[in-house]
Amino acid sequence: MPLSEHEQRLLEQMERALYAEDPKFASALEGTGLRTYTRRRVYQAAAGFVVGIALLMGGMVAQQIWVSVVGFLVMLGCAVLAVTGWKRGPAGQGAGPKASPAPRRKAGVMDRMEQRWQRRRDEHDGM
Repeated sequence: MPLSEHEQRLLEQMERALYAEDPKFASALEGTGLRTYTRRRVYQAAAGFVVGIALLMGGMVAQQIWVSVVGFLVMLGCAVLAVTGWKRGPAGQGAGPKASPAPRRKAGVMDRMEQRWQRRRDEHDGM
């Protein structure tokens, strides 16, 4: 379902506010770097999931319960990795010794947006 003109204007306003508040973070999000990172993370998780299935099935065939349990845990871990891959930012913002701190959320933009939203709701209710 396409966005209405009003929704498109709001989205453009939010984008401009993001660029004004934190241009470095905004430029990191707009490029193909985020898509490449996400795609690579999902491919790795899918490959790991297939390995987990193989371990699960191999453990069942060999009647080794512990191998099946390990396979299940690998599958579960890869599923979590795939889901969190969609929600995380570009590479380098994850856990680890070289990880940079997560960008601080600036309350100014969100506060202004909430105030505008509330003002519009109040104006609409008053009509």
